Amino acid sequence: MKIIKKLAVAALCISAFQASANDCELTIESNDMMQFSAKSLSVPEKCEEVKLTLVHTGKLPATVMGHNWVLTEKKNVKAVASDGMRAGVKNSYVKPDDARVFAYTPVIGGGESTSITFSTKGMSKNKDYNFFCSFPGHFAIMKGTFKIV
Repeated sequence: MKIIKKLAVAALCISAFQASANDCELTIESNDMMQFSAKSLSVPEKCEEVKLTLVHTGKLPATVMGHNWVLTEKKNVKAVASDGMRAGVKNSYVKPDDARVFAYTPVIGGGESTSITFSTKGMSKNKDYNFFCSFPGHFAIMKGTFKIV
């Protein structure tokens, strides 16, 4: 009976660890209607790294209805989006080495997906963060909040 109890405790510990690791993984979808599947995303403060997967559920190609996911402080969204448009498609509409950008994915088209892993170092639960799509004309509609809780 003691062995069964030890195995049960070990299984619970492994389950808790897996659930904890999954708290740091996010998935969000985009579509041909210029929408994200979520208006807000959050991760626990304990997440030192976050894995984000962007799935484009639409059918249109990246050249017509491409989407990406860009994370910055709320106060910087317009400026980052404007600079991204000037940076062009070859840079996934994100200014190279932009210190205001915490993370971004490449632009993808319908039926595609991409994942990134980024550090939360330098981010705080006391600041306001937004994610958005920086494809030209999309950032005003395709946006949401990102929180560290």
